[in-house]
Amino acid sequence: MIGLANAGGELSAHNVRDIVAALDAGLNVASGLHQRLDSVAQITEAARRSGRALFDARSFPYQLSVGKGLPRPGRRLLTVGTDCSVGKMYTTLAIERELRKRGIPADFRATGQTGILIAGSGVPIDALVADFISGGAEWLTPGREDDGWDLIEGQGSLFHPSYAGVSLGLLHGAQPDALVLCHEPLRPHMRGLPHYSLPSLKATLESNLQQARLTQPDVVAVGIALNTSRLTPQAAIDACKAAEDALGLPCEDPVASGVERITNQLLQCFPR
Repeated sequence: MIGLANAGGELSAHNVRDIVAALDAGLNVASGLHQRLDSVAQITEAARRSGRALFDARSFPYQLSVGKGLPRPGRRLLTVGTDCSVGKMYTTLAIERELRKRGIPADFRATGQTGILIAGSGVPIDALVADFISGGAEWLTPGREDDGWDLIEGQGSLFHPSYAGVSLGLLHGAQPDALVLCHEPLRPHMRGLPHYSLPSLKATLESNLQQARLTQPDVVAVGIALNTSRLTPQAAIDACKAAEDALGLPCEDPVASGVERITNQLLQCFPR
């Protein structure tokens, strides 16, 4: 496995050397970068002579149409965040697990390279041509009639200058009935941008709800997921309590305490 998350998604010279060595040692190679493995001659030659496979998680072989914004049956939840890498994927997986534990049909829908490797399928939403981002989200989550949930892995943040476009397209295409807001309390600034501070939880939630209403006017927020891994146990409890008081929603750390209360809120808002 090579290069799952670097800015710009390009292979470096040392990446190429490592990949060639891995292929010559008899290993298959998977990459999550934007630059395709087969775009480098040394890599394709090493794969040919070793008979090994190359897998690009951000490659999407299917034809997409632009998003239509037409209502479709089924329920969908999307995780959104104050920033990149604040726990959206893990939170989505945790809610899928909790719903299934309760006997409710639920499916994790991967939109990023790591999620695709976990799920075995998905749409690399940030690798699509911009006009097709919302269409890609619609393709990923077609209508369902089993009273179940599509749980859609969020990407980026509406407040991140580098990735807000992807976040917005995904938000429109997902047509989410429910949002869960993800946040890391001690993060000093937007990831990779020290000159941009993080938005408040309230501003982030209000903005996501406003934008989501374009394609799903009845969208509601059902919870807050905090990544409290850098807090003491008491500070984590205090941070969750402060978030609950500020937004009036259940707040949990999906790793430390699970997502039972968030799921309770979801099912209260959307009874079967």
